[in-house]
Amino acid sequence: MAVLPIRIFGDPVLRQQARGVSRVGGVHRRLAANMTETMRVAPGVGLAGPQVGVLERIFTWEVDGEHGTVINPVIVARSEAVIEDEEGCLSLPGLAYPVERAAEVKIEGLDELGRPVALEGEGLLARVFQHEIDHLDGVLFVDRLPEPLRREAMGRLTDLSLGLASPGPGVPAEETL
Repeated sequence: MAVLPIRIFGDPVLRQQARGVSRVGGVHRRLAANMTETMRVAPGVGLAGPQVGVLERIFTWEVDGEHGTVINPVIVARSEAVIEDEEGCLSLPGLAYPVERAAEVKIEGLDELGRPVALEGEGLLARVFQHEIDHLDGVLFVDRLPEPLRREAMGRLTDLSLGLASPGPGVPAEETL
């Protein structure tokens, strides 16, 4: 397994929509293993293809000792109940803001072997699923912030990308998606 470089804010790949995987093969199994290793080393709880420069609809996750890979994920159900909680991102190091997400979601897709998979998540796992699927659509968590917070976050990201500020303390792994 290899640790892959994580793309950070400013890289245009993070704003592009990933394409669906038409045929799952050995390359996807290797990619899933490498993404899982990268996510663990970072450390984080989720990692999407675009975050490692791969514009395919694939993400890995690990929450509470459970882990997996989902290819071509689709949210098929989401609760009306929402939870606002701090969210960070491996591609936006040092940044954390409260983001409102559905409290529970059900997703469907394929695993790294190409088998159909249906997963239900609540709390942190639901947040991870939503965050990673956003990445596959070119959406960053800062895009989901209320306008005043979004402006603040974008200003901080701009300063970071220009080297005008340091990331500061890291976001705990349980909040870094």
